[in-house]
Amino acid sequence: MPTVRSLLPIVALLGAIGCRQPQMEGTVYGERPTMKDTTLVSTILSAPESHLGQRVLVAGTIVQVCEARGCWMQIASDRPEEMLKIKVEDGVIVFPMTARGKRAVVEGVVEKVVLTAEEARAEARRHAAETKMAFDSMAVFAASTTYQIRGIGAIIAQ
Repeated sequence: MPTVRSLLPIVALLGAIGCRQPQMEGTVYGERPTMKDTTLVSTILSAPESHLGQRVLVAGTIVQVCEARGCWMQIASDRPEEMLKIKVEDGVIVFPMTARGKRAVVEGVVEKVVLTAEEARAEARRHAAETKMAFDSMAVFAASTTYQIRGIGAIIAQ
């Protein structure tokens, strides 16, 4: 029967496989990420309240980038159909449109965004203008709560 002492190297190896920062070369935006352990996007989205205010490192494929100012990007989760928004200070960090489809490692702080119905409508109108899409003025909007990462720095693969 294995002892606890003999299992420690195996446990350490398993922890290192799934949680270490991916080794990635690329362009740094903002501060170079310094954290070593990644948190899965699905882990954050499954229990966002328990991650509020925490500094995290996430990795994923960039699905969308803000077309107007490059002030946000969406990265794909490790689970299908999930994404997490990375928002940065306008003009301080600018993500290029060419980043879409590339891998990224992002460090930042998990935050909660609460919108009233009126704020959700205004945000949808702004987003439609930004993405040059039609805005449905007859649409009904409800109050909403979303979670995002306030980006501090990122590495985007070449």
